[in-house]
Amino acid sequence: MKKYLMEFFRRGFMACGFGPLVLAIVYLILQKNSYVQILTINQVCTGIFSLSLLAFLAGGMNVLYQIERLPLLIAIFIHGCVLYIGYLTTYLLNNWLEFSLTPIFIFTFIFLFSYLAIWIIIYSLTKKNTKAINEKLPSISSSYKQ
Repeated sequence: MKKYLMEFFRRGFMACGFGPLVLAIVYLILQKNSYVQILTINQVCTGIFSLSLLAFLAGGMNVLYQIERLPLLIAIFIHGCVLYIGYLTTYLLNNWLEFSLTPIFIFTFIFLFSYLAIWIIIYSLTKKNTKAINEKLPSISSSYKQ
């Protein structure tokens, strides 16, 4: 367990540096589309801290897939739930999402659709790569027999 915890922190600290970079991009997009003109110090600090924490969490959560005793579907479910809560909290904390039923429902739908689409792509690519490797195995094993 200590190994996984250390890996969580290692991955989290590697990722958390991207939080402020993502925040800068988000604020530039919002500014270019005339949604944000002036930011207060509180908004900037809250954004930096919340996005750094979110990036730390997102980076660290990938350690779930290294835990061999944890079934893949359970790992995906835990990963998705933690990311959903993290993103939703970040969006609400930074006032990027209105705290009411309709915006949260729309956010939830977009998050679920995106998360599932990403996993379908990962599954498809993994299956394709595994098939390619399996097709090469007979030729590799026969070359060792000679």
